[in-house]
Amino acid sequence: MTVLFVTGTGTGIGKTVTTAALAAAALADGRSVAVLKPAQTGVGPDEPGDAAEVARLAGAVTTEELARFPEPLAPATAAARAGRVPVGPQEVADAAEKLAASHDLVLVEGAGGLLVRFDAHGHTLADAARRADAPVLMVTEAGLGTLNATALTALALRTHGLRCAGVVIGSWPAEPDLASRCNLADLPEAADAPLLGLVPEGAGSLPPGAFRSAAPGWLAPALGGSGAFRLPG
Repeated sequence: MTVLFVTGTGTGIGKTVTTAALAAAALADGRSVAVLKPAQTGVGPDEPGDAAEVARLAGAVTTEELARFPEPLAPATAAARAGRVPVGPQEVADAAEKLAASHDLVLVEGAGGLLVRFDAHGHTLADAARRADAPVLMVTEAGLGTLNATALTALALRTHGLRCAGVVIGSWPAEPDLASRCNLADLPEAADAPLLGLVPEGAGSLPPGAFRSAAPGWLAPALGGSGAFRLPG
């Protein structure tokens, strides 16, 4: 795949760190990577956003933001409150296509979940992915409650005619509880897609060199990871 959209089943679940892991694994394989953030919210003009965090962790990636809004809200709301033009789905698809012309992999990181509104017309990341004709990777949580959120996101993907490239747990605990351990078997059924990655809890706090060395082992080969990837027994 040349363009891969990355969405989450909610906010604060490790979507940016997962994007960084995908980028690091691709770079380790000698591929060129671009990271596109359609709408960055909750960050000031001179502060690093999610794309910059991916670059810090993963290394030499091309980064691009289409819009930045200061308040930590859904993109449509943040744009309206800032009195700025929101990002539309075709703009996202066009930017991804342009980056794909000069990169082996383009990672498009959404804001929040799949159906968070980007503009007043109700367009979402799903609309952008459909126009880009690109698969969507789902980042989800490990523990109790994740099966419902994962199944709902999977249903939304199917409803929009989108292919789920797989599921990654964005923050796998060092000491998983019973629900987390059981979810390793249940998540693929809920998502109707394979579980292709476990990003360790706290991975974003690793020194960049350690992050880059370890990242391929967190992902299955289908996502550019190494043959060392294994789901816990």
